[in-house]
Amino acid sequence: MTTSQRAKVQLSGAVVRFAGDSGDGMQLTGDRFTTQSALGGNDLATLPDFPAEIRAPAGTLAGVSSFQLHFSDNDIHTPGDAPDVLVAMNPAALSKHLDALKPGGTLIVNLDAFTERNLQKAGYEGDPLDDGSVEDLQVHRVPLTDLTVRALEPWIEAGELNKKEAERCKNMFALGLISFMFSKSVDETEAWLRTKFAQRPELADANVAALRAGANYGETTEAFTYTYEVAAASLPPGRYRNITGNQALAYGLVAAGVQSGLELFCGSYPITPASDILHELARQKHFGVATFQAEDEIAAMGSVIGAAFGGALAITASSGPGIALKAEAMGLATAIELPMIVINVQRGGPSTGLPTKTEQSDLLQVLYGRNGEAPLPVVAASTPADCFDTALEAARIALTYRTPVILLSDGYLANSAEPWRLPDVNALPDLRVDFTTEANGDDGEFLPYLRDESTLARPWAVPGTVGLQHRVGGLEKADRTGNISYDPDNHQKMTDLRHQRIQRIAQDLPPMGVDDPDGDADVLVIGWGSTAGPIRAACQQLRASGHKVARAHLRHLSPLPDDLNDLLRSYRVVVCPENNTGQLSMLLRARSLVDVKGYNRVTGQPFTAGELVEAVEHLAFGSTEGPRETERAVTRRKGA
Repeated sequence: MTTSQRAKVQLSGAVVRFAGDSGDGMQLTGDRFTTQSALGGNDLATLPDFPAEIRAPAGTLAGVSSFQLHFSDNDIHTPGDAPDVLVAMNPAALSKHLDALKPGGTLIVNLDAFTERNLQKAGYEGDPLDDGSVEDLQVHRVPLTDLTVRALEPWIEAGELNKKEAERCKNMFALGLISFMFSKSVDETEAWLRTKFAQRPELADANVAALRAGANYGETTEAFTYTYEVAAASLPPGRYRNITGNQALAYGLVAAGVQSGLELFCGSYPITPASDILHELARQKHFGVATFQAEDEIAAMGSVIGAAFGGALAITASSGPGIALKAEAMGLATAIELPMIVINVQRGGPSTGLPTKTEQSDLLQVLYGRNGEAPLPVVAASTPADCFDTALEAARIALTYRTPVILLSDGYLANSAEPWRLPDVNALPDLRVDFTTEANGDDGEFLPYLRDESTLARPWAVPGTVGLQHRVGGLEKADRTGNISYDPDNHQKMTDLRHQRIQRIAQDLPPMGVDDPDGDADVLVIGWGSTAGPIRAACQQLRASGHKVARAHLRHLSPLPDDLNDLLRSYRVVVCPENNTGQLSMLLRARSLVDVKGYNRVTGQPFTAGELVEAVEHLAFGSTEGPRETERAVTRRKGA
């Protein structure tokens, strides 16, 4: 059957998940299919998911890596609740992801991997392909490994590849097959492969051959009755690129450095899932970026304080365990009142917890996890692309109010990708700073803690400026002079001033935005951070089913917006979904005395739109059922 004889089905969108051993190249495969979809004009959202172990035993559940892509002809907000197509490279991948596949969905398995040994590694007593486990699916048993090796026999016979190297190309065979199924051009991937393996042209040729073989297999086999096509999305005009949250944070910080006219300094210690921020910034030296990989988290925070004292826009990036180690030095940064940015890319905890999984569990840590009264502003990014704007906002606050700022991201935002419309650089905010160059006291004395009347920010004097020598350190400062002081009244005053300075930030915040199309909703769903996409998608579904629901999302978590209390009190029910045990819900209840209803879980995975629909129906509209497991998951859990 040729392509011309096949029916081409037009789809509004599709969700594809690639899953296999961590050595099978699933992240690369997903990334290339994402690029192909983006070049086709689709809107998209991705969900990479990989093990924390550097190399778990091959074929085991612990070693399964996956990549999910949702691509569409319209504006989408999540990587999809469940895949329409699952590519399972081995039994472990099937075991781990079968429950997620939609009823009636398409399952493509690498038949060569379903050996007795691999089935035992995955915990199967029998073959799931033959015991009825997949009878409600469209199953394609494809000998991916064998077909790949056969396609690469010329390279093996010529001694340019051994059999093991040829087998590693099976991910490109799978990519070619999926590209054929969804009518995606592989031209760009071919060009990318030739660039990537330019030093080994035989490896480039082999991967391209495997890619084409996968597409040709789809073309020639009669197993695939249909091909599918997702048209380009109608996105606002502009130039787009795919971007992950970590990339967007790095670019936003670079932009902040340029817009402020300051050298950007990043002092960090590598930690999952924040390391890519340091890696990306290290590539941007041509923008005046200096990077320093410290020997530990404490040294990293110390280097940032020193860089800020020296007049740089200083940042550090870490995750929860690293933020805990930085806490004492963050208290020092609070005391000396200099601008810097501390990024926390949250992951599952406690302790080392779930290093490669996502969670929103560090909110209370960053608000209160320092000794003494040490208030700091906290902002949170909501989407991968929004990380760019949030980085600029963090820099604005830090530079304007002379304070460390904590920026919250998480593992989901860090690694997921979406289209990002490149901003007009001429429209970026002006962040230029005037350093203090002259004494500011009446008698010619420099007063390092003399404050701006509007912001309560203190002067920023670069070391070496004549006549502006001053002391910094962790001991309490005397008002105005900055001298060491143990006076009780002075300590009260300085404590009050530090709190008031953070609260002054609220004066610059815009009114709370509310998404309420008809203006008559009596239920508000409010969130922060990476719950933005699932909440938005869920509210759209709720409205489509006749419910009147409004949506609001918080970027500024400290200080909270001044008009937040009135907003919360204007709704009959307020629901707050969080990937924690209810941290923001608790804060909102304490501040507003509104009985905010939390929907909380900590599974290491982002919310799906479907589960939030059911949660809101249950909490706000009296549905007797909360979020449900899939029918297949229930059957599997019960052992039926």
